[in-house]
Amino acid sequence: MYIILGIIAFGILIAVHELGHFLAAKACKVKVNEFSIGMGPAIFKKQGKETLYSLRILPIGGYCAMEGEDDDSADPRSFGKQRRWKKLIILAAGAFMNFLLGFIIVIIIFSQAEVYGSSTVSGLMDGFPDNGEAGLMEGDKIYSINGMRIYYSNDFSTAMARSGENVDMVVIRDGEKVTLEDYNLTQREYTENGETVVKYGIYFETIPATFLEKLKYSVYTSFNFVRLIWYSLSDLFTGAVGIKDLSGPVEVVSVMNDMGAQAATVGDAILNISYLCAFIAINLAVMNMLPIPALDGGRIFFLIVTWVIEKVIRRKVNPKYEGYIHTAGFVLLMGLMVFVFASDVVKIING
Repeated sequence: MYIILGIIAFGILIAVHELGHFLAAKACKVKVNEFSIGMGPAIFKKQGKETLYSLRILPIGGYCAMEGEDDDSADPRSFGKQRRWKKLIILAAGAFMNFLLGFIIVIIIFSQAEVYGSSTVSGLMDGFPDNGEAGLMEGDKIYSINGMRIYYSNDFSTAMARSGENVDMVVIRDGEKVTLEDYNLTQREYTENGETVVKYGIYFETIPATFLEKLKYSVYTSFNFVRLIWYSLSDLFTGAVGIKDLSGPVEVVSVMNDMGAQAATVGDAILNISYLCAFIAINLAVMNMLPIPALDGGRIFFLIVTWVIEKVIRRKVNPKYEGYIHTAGFVLLMGLMVFVFASDVVKIING
């Protein structure tokens, strides 16, 4: 059941992206030849006044086929004939819709929350080392760890997962910033409620989840997703992780299935999968806006570059050159997708 739910979720995420392009194109009076949900053979078609609406058998994609998007067209309502600001709005609309969907899911998830963990230390467990003025104290507000800003208690966990045992921590104490350099902070065994637990030994104050606080936390969570994605990209470019560590739709659906199967209740399963879907939606928004050929971000990048070049050379740049670059980028992206797909399958087979 959760595999089917994961596949449907992916289909919705991509359909929403294409819906963004579609609505923006219609608002800008651009002719849309076909709007499709899904890929492959059509199982339903309906011809509108000028747009063919179709539902296709594979729920793994979709498209908004605009007149003159990838070829030259004399139609004044074609995409290629539009002013740059209209093109930019249409191209960015898909990513905007993905981000908006992720944000709405986050709001729904946290609408039932009662409290949030702040970044202010409310107490330290018995046996916590290096406390006092030279270390952490009750009432300290953790400001950053190794340069990563800390806003809520879950940021602390994220920062520590990316750090070693010794960190450079900045705390706000009595209204002033205090730097704890090379501060040893690691998980240790503590006794809690008569049981031995392995924790960092820090308790954080909680914040009542009022309406405004829920909205604030939802906004924070959405933009924190963006921050986590940038960290992941940074790790990829610095070599901290390799291409083999990338995950595609196959592994993500597998993870969704595992999350659903391991949840205590169906409600918990749906909640966990929804949270992952929100992250993926915002991930798609960010990745799609990267200045990579064939992606919307790449098209926007070339819109800006060609505008600058045309201002300098005083003549129009032949669009075929941009087409060549996007075609090459598309081929490379397809190659990467095939590699990631194969890697996902191998990971699942190997367990």
